Amino acid sequence: MPFPHAPRARSGPRRRSLFAVVPAALLVTGCSAGPEKSDTAAGGRPSPAERVRARAADDSRRLAERYDAVIAAHAGLAPRLRPLREAVVRHAKAFETTVTSTASQEAAGPQASPGAPGAPSPSGAQGSASPTASGPAAEKAALAGLAAAERELADRRLEELLDAPAELSRLLASVAAAGAAHVYLLTKPTKG
Repeated sequence: MPFPHAPRARSGPRRRSLFAVVPAALLVTGCSAGPEKSDTAAGGRPSPAERVRARAADDSRRLAERYDAVIAAHAGLAPRLRPLREAVVRHAKAFETTVTSTASQEAAGPQASPGAPGAPSPSGAQGSASPTASGPAAEKAALAGLAAAERELADRRLEELLDAPAELSRLLASVAAAGAAHVYLLTKPTKG
């Protein structure tokens, strides 16, 4: 005696539902991955994220120039400030290398050469950074000026990370935390 044919319970999605879901998934995937690469190409203008990256790289380069001015004015602070300055230069390079589009990399190319701001930029920077950094005769005032610049920049980066894409937000947060550590190191009294 044959068993009655019982309807099978379906364990997975039906073919019709797959035909409806797959194009929607491809559309969503295309929309989320595409803009980061094509923002610059669309209209020839950089995306907001690329503008934040470029501004952050420029801010880090200017901060390195301030370190150069203080080191030039107060040679005794050089051993204390050089590691912080080198970290700031690395931050500028990190912002320059996270640019994803080809056009932005080409635009950052000429800016990447002053990534070693020790050569060309201090002469131009000393005119602007020198009065605030080396104006005070005391080393303590020069350190306080650097600490204030680091603090202001770290605060601005924390504000910008709220609207930035994930990768850029992580970088901004990391560099802001490093800036806060620099503030601590610049304001911490030295022994001896």
